[in-house]
Amino acid sequence: MSEAPIEYRLLGRRVKDRDALKPPPTTLTETRFLAGDEPRARAKKAEAVQGLYDGKRKRTFKVDMAMAGVAVGEHRFPPGVKGSKLAPRRKLLTEADHKETLVGYLPDHLASRVRPQKLDKRLVIGVKIDALAELDPETRWATTVFAPENRYTFNDTSFPWCTAGRVETSAGGWASGVMIGPRHLLTCSHAIQWINPPNPYVAGWIKFIPSYFDGSEPFGAAWGTHMYWQQQVSGPTIDGTEARNDYVVVALDRRIGDVTGWMGSRTYSDSWDGGTYWSHIGYPGDLSSGTRPSFEGSISLNGDDNEPETNQAIYHLGDIWPGQSGGPFFGWWSGEPWPRAVADQSWQNSSTNGASGGSNMVDLIIRARNDFP
Repeated sequence: MSEAPIEYRLLGRRVKDRDALKPPPTTLTETRFLAGDEPRARAKKAEAVQGLYDGKRKRTFKVDMAMAGVAVGEHRFPPGVKGSKLAPRRKLLTEADHKETLVGYLPDHLASRVRPQKLDKRLVIGVKIDALAELDPETRWATTVFAPENRYTFNDTSFPWCTAGRVETSAGGWASGVMIGPRHLLTCSHAIQWINPPNPYVAGWIKFIPSYFDGSEPFGAAWGTHMYWQQQVSGPTIDGTEARNDYVVVALDRRIGDVTGWMGSRTYSDSWDGGTYWSHIGYPGDLSSGTRPSFEGSISLNGDDNEPETNQAIYHLGDIWPGQSGGPFFGWWSGEPWPRAVADQSWQNSSTNGASGGSNMVDLIIRARNDFP
């Protein structure tokens, strides 16, 4: 039997919060895709302004980047993502042989908390959609928020909350995802714009913004360059096979995880079924139109007993709304200062919700981290 993670209610006693051990980095890299003849950037002087929620000791700076040599009024788009499709019957890379590849990373410049801090009262906004409201009996709407509502939005940028973020793709809309390595993003397959046949890209552009909140990008952003997948899932409906394989691992164009840290990963074990070990982070459309992350803890998962642990649908009654797809389900283990992701959110209906996980997902992570260190 695999070692169980720590029960959610015991986290505060078993994993201690800590303050940052050193100052954070002072530079961010910002990427723009522009038309023109060799655009050149010129930074103007930073101007102190009054930010919307600044306190007495906090300051906000407005920094304008002047770009010369730009063809104004012309659209330009990021490059697509190349990728590697892996056969379902491949020989899997095992956790036992790649233990160091699957551990998390807590940077010294980040504080660490086992639960994200709740929002300052000044930041609280009303719910856009009441997912628990009674619907007209003639209306067919698959609500997937089960009473009582247990999610709350947050803007905590400590570890590990800064490892999760908003995923934007050329498919339109948004999804959720998490850093699973120094330049490695775990998200869902059905959020990707798949290109068939490849041209030479297998997918459209992918942008990841850790700790995205109301348009703010406190750690900058990174762009996908290569992707690993087992099955291309397109949606809007997801069949039984797709529900077991709805994940991709994206190699990003920079090691943004050196700043945010990253979660570890682990193969889900059916021996953990029913235990309230798990938490979830995502960007739901009903609470904040996808502009703020939400958190829910003390979730129990239930792996499908009819499916192998290599790739399986994992059922739960966590509160899920569109936009949270791709967000991680994760738990904490004794002696480790980082959590490990075991699945990502995939689908929902009116009676249960589903995530995708298994050793096939972990195999993708190992391959991506080995190929793109």
